[in-house]
Amino acid sequence: MMTPARRHLLRHQALAANQQENQTHASGYELMLAKLATDKRRLKAIQSIERKIEVKRELLPDYQPWVSGILSADSQQQDDVFMTVLLWTLDTDDFPAAYDMAEHALKHGWVTPDQYQRQTACMVAEEVADTALKQLTAGTFTAPDSLLAFAGLLAEQDMPDQVRARLHKALGLAQTESQPQETLAQFQRALQLDENVGVKKLIEQLERHIRNAQPDQPTE
Repeated sequence: MMTPARRHLLRHQALAANQQENQTHASGYELMLAKLATDKRRLKAIQSIERKIEVKRELLPDYQPWVSGILSADSQQQDDVFMTVLLWTLDTDDFPAAYDMAEHALKHGWVTPDQYQRQTACMVAEEVADTALKQLTAGTFTAPDSLLAFAGLLAEQDMPDQVRARLHKALGLAQTESQPQETLAQFQRALQLDENVGVKKLIEQLERHIRNAQPDQPTE
């Protein structure tokens, strides 16, 4: 764990690095890249996905001062440490923190590190949708407001239709039972984007529920 003094130093190094014209030569950035390489080697040696996520959760506080410095400086320069930490933050289901980072990355057109081979908007949408769907299925989902916020952030971003379809499916499943029409609209949009997204039966069930909930029409 880092000391408060160390955190303070890293935050100010992040601010200083992002004020330089050439970030590659910033000593603070080089330090964080070296730490990241060490931490990634540690993660690579772990086979269990569950354990990898636990370790990422343990490591993330070490990067928080650096991320805070970048956000405070509103840096426009690509930062691979920041982008890797964004993915780790999504992996650990910290949607509020990930939202601020994703908003910054999309605003400045930052790209994911080469090894991830996904555009930033696609990566964010995919991670958010998959996490939400997993938690909704398990009955442990508690972040509908964050999901809606991500949907708004990603609304105009380009990504594969299949990825956006999963996001709409998650939005539909996250709706309350008192919003059947909104839920149906999300499922229908998901189906338009990807017929294999897995909402056909959900649509049939919901349409039946809506019909049954309507009052009987009086007979002549």
